[in-house]
Amino acid sequence: MNQLLAYDFQWSFIWEHRGVFQHGLRLTLEVSGIAIVGAFAIGILFGAARAYRIPVVSQLAAVYVELIRNTPLLVQVFLMFFGLPEFGIRLEPFTGAWLALMIWGGAFNIENFRAGFEAVPLRYREAGLALGFGSIGTFFNVTLPIGGRIALPSSINTCVSILKNTAVLGPAIGFGELTNVAYSLDSVTFRSFEIYSILAAIYLVVVWTLSALIRALERRLALPEDRRARVVRPPIGEAA
Repeated sequence: MNQLLAYDFQWSFIWEHRGVFQHGLRLTLEVSGIAIVGAFAIGILFGAARAYRIPVVSQLAAVYVELIRNTPLLVQVFLMFFGLPEFGIRLEPFTGAWLALMIWGGAFNIENFRAGFEAVPLRYREAGLALGFGSIGTFFNVTLPIGGRIALPSSINTCVSILKNTAVLGPAIGFGELTNVAYSLDSVTFRSFEIYSILAAIYLVVVWTLSALIRALERRLALPEDRRARVVRPPIGEAA
């Protein structure tokens, strides 16, 4: 404990190498952004296929979900980055990074959106059909707006996990994201405490910011009954 209190934390070291952290953070955000958008697209498309029991597509989506959710992300990354070249398919680290995260996050979002779409009351869909929307029109005008809002809270965790899982990619495939550049800097400067303390602080700020933005969107898109449920009711015996 005394050694920790007596440790001379060199802020100047962090400031001198701020460019390294900025470069790694930029790549982390770029890869995460592409992967999150792609994972949402996969989740909506195949989540709808599973919710509506579309033949063949629903079964293929179920197999995809089981394979991805029941194998480690690192194994998937190795298979994609080192296994595919045996078939003549070579991916750049940047492309392989966002593609691996998108495939991983998409599997979780499929189940998030499937559950959301299935939670839409049948009477709402029947009302859409009665208004003459048709099956596709009912999905886009009724099921997607309501089911998407229901699925949004669980999708928040998937988005955050995609961002944090970028830390796995750097050492695995040599991609210069935030954790990898921090590790490389530590290997030549040996200022481990400063480097990894700042690394943890950056991740905290980024994850908190992402969570706050998505939760703000969640509140913005909340269903009317959910908004009413958030109203704090006065204790029994007090005037409303």
